[in-house]
Amino acid sequence: MTLDVNKLKNQLVVSCQPVTDGPMDHVDIVVAMARSAELAGAGAVRIEGVENVKQVSKSLEIPVIGIVKRDLDDSPVRITPFLQDVVDLIAAGASIIAVDATDRQRPVPVTDLYKLGRQSNVLLMADCSSLEDGIAAAEMGFDFIGTTLSGYTDETADQPMDRPDLELISALAARGYRVMAEGRTRTPDHAAAALKAGAFAVTVGSAITRVEHITDWYKAALADVIKGRTTA
Repeated sequence: MTLDVNKLKNQLVVSCQPVTDGPMDHVDIVVAMARSAELAGAGAVRIEGVENVKQVSKSLEIPVIGIVKRDLDDSPVRITPFLQDVVDLIAAGASIIAVDATDRQRPVPVTDLYKLGRQSNVLLMADCSSLEDGIAAAEMGFDFIGTTLSGYTDETADQPMDRPDLELISALAARGYRVMAEGRTRTPDHAAAALKAGAFAVTVGSAITRVEHITDWYKAALADVIKGRTTA
């Protein structure tokens, strides 16, 4: 049965994606992080990798947003770029499948990924970088419009990297879309600001599940203080 989209309204989604090849990049750790997020009240989790999705889906009651990340030689698109990725994520038990919906050179048209997903009982999320991406995805019929890739494409590289793209969230929400605020949500205040800007739900990843990134942020803050002392 297809998930009721309204179950995610005003929910926190936790993206449990360890740093690739890092010490926490193991399926049992991903499952543990996802289970911990569920116990703490997360409304859904976002999981990368077919095996991770399969094991998390078996272990949790809340929805799983599934993706596959690939580094391609002939395309900058990384998130669920192939039709087989969609097929595999459906088989693994994902409730929602997210795909890169940016207007860039890609191995498979977004429309083909969308049509394949629509043949199943899953919901579909478009990972976008701009208002134009979001409009195109919404008109196509995607259930959720994510701000995931704002700041991560050549066209949006000028976005501030220390906060969510609240302007894009607001612009998409003003059109009545179900906006999944995602990207650079580092603090609870950021998450609250995204919801106030009109987000349907808010995804937080690195600030919860990537120890390496969190450690870097704290080290940088301490370094700023140390630098200030030595230059005073």
